[in-house]
Amino acid sequence: MLSLWIAFLLGTSCLLLPSLSEPDNLKVKQRALRQKDLEIIDRYNGLCMQGSMGPSGRDGTPGVNGIPGTPGIPGRDGARGEKGECMRESLVEPWTPNYKQCAWSALNYGIDLGKIAECTFTKMRTQSALRVVFSGSLRLKCKTACCQRWYFTFNGAECSGPLPIEAIIYLDQGSVEFNSTINIHRTSTVEGLCEGISSGLVDVAVWVGTCADYPRGDASTGWNSVSRIIIEELPK
Repeated sequence: MLSLWIAFLLGTSCLLLPSLSEPDNLKVKQRALRQKDLEIIDRYNGLCMQGSMGPSGRDGTPGVNGIPGTPGIPGRDGARGEKGECMRESLVEPWTPNYKQCAWSALNYGIDLGKIAECTFTKMRTQSALRVVFSGSLRLKCKTACCQRWYFTFNGAECSGPLPIEAIIYLDQGSVEFNSTINIHRTSTVEGLCEGISSGLVDVAVWVGTCADYPRGDASTGWNSVSRIIIEELPK
């Protein structure tokens, strides 16, 4: 009787605790795999492996200009600057060349005292200088020591700004062997600058005269050659 009761209890326990069959084991494994897949998906969700760089795309169509912005707020006044120096503007007109030439093929002027030649010039500005040149043949002869002087005048007066424009020839007393009356003509130049002459017409002339403290000789100007007076106005 006792053995039958024990067998009943064992049979009952077998009913309460059934053994897992092969299909049940498969389902358990599948659930475990699905659970593992879900864990991997949760861990690496949103992460992708970087592939190789693709080709560059074409430039897009230029966009249209945007709407202009509203003007900004005016800035504050800056610090006051230092007082500047008063500058007086001066207008300087460009310099225009102004010159003239008078020429003679053969003056052959044998006077010892007086005006030889003249040339009228129009001076454009008062604050300027005149450059004058005489070029021609000059000669002086005498039996004793003598001196002659060739010089410029401006409207009949010699230059005073700053000094006269002149050239001299001095001839000493000749010896018995060399006759002092030798007749030598040489091309010479009388040149200089004169300031302080007003604008307008200016009569420029070349004269011949004596030297101080020396007797007059036999002078000749412009023999058998071209003589010329050149006048040029220059800025100071």
